[in-house]
Amino acid sequence: MPEIFTFGFMQRAFLVGACISVIAPCIGLVIVLKRLSAIGDATSHSALAGIAFGLMLGINPVIGAILFSLLAVLGIEGFRRAFGKYAEISTTVVLSAGVGLTAIFSGFVQGSTNLNSFLFGSIVAISDFELFFSIGLSVVVLLASLFLYRELFFISFDETTAKIRGVPVGAVNLVFMLLTAITVSVASRTVGALMISSLMVIPVACAMQVAKSYRQTLIFSVLFALIFTFLGLFLAYYLNLKPGGTIVLCGVIVLIPLLIRGRNR
Repeated sequence: MPEIFTFGFMQRAFLVGACISVIAPCIGLVIVLKRLSAIGDATSHSALAGIAFGLMLGINPVIGAILFSLLAVLGIEGFRRAFGKYAEISTTVVLSAGVGLTAIFSGFVQGSTNLNSFLFGSIVAISDFELFFSIGLSVVVLLASLFLYRELFFISFDETTAKIRGVPVGAVNLVFMLLTAITVSVASRTVGALMISSLMVIPVACAMQVAKSYRQTLIFSVLFALIFTFLGLFLAYYLNLKPGGTIVLCGVIVLIPLLIRGRNR
């Protein structure tokens, strides 16, 4: 057995990383096809505010991240309806609120080490509680995504046609936003709150260069995410790098030649 797998904290990191790598593309594919990539950034910054809030009160930061992420996606959905054809403003409003709250709450956090571990991910910070909590939430997201596979497929391309076919678009959008919030919160430890939106989008972008259907894109997205996460964790361990940034950069390095190949083809 390689040395890296003899440590409990690395075993937990790989388990949580695998969970995130499966659920992040499930959410990311819909986000990309709906052209709502900024939602990941807005939710992740709100999750960071929840993390700072949890650290300030002395409660588990992941719980704070989930609470604030849920409030963020509900806020985005509410602002989208209020702004109408200028719906993209909603993500900027929520992102700005998340950044502002993070700045305020972080001023009351004693020491910056804990908060920094959530910014860019920390493989040594995953506790047993967070491990099982993350696995449980990941199972919920995966099952919900599979159960709503047909509905998410329809609303990804054309919500009007989806309504005509009897899809409850409003309810599905709400569930999807809640799943997005949970995914961002789960990933805040290993990947980092500022990196999770990249893990949602980059594997999907890579998969779109090689896949020929919605289903293939989803499968390839998960495979790419698993490769980036495992490779990133290996490199982070042996080169003493930040895991979140390493995982994301692995994805970018793979994406660039795929884009060049696609253009030449």
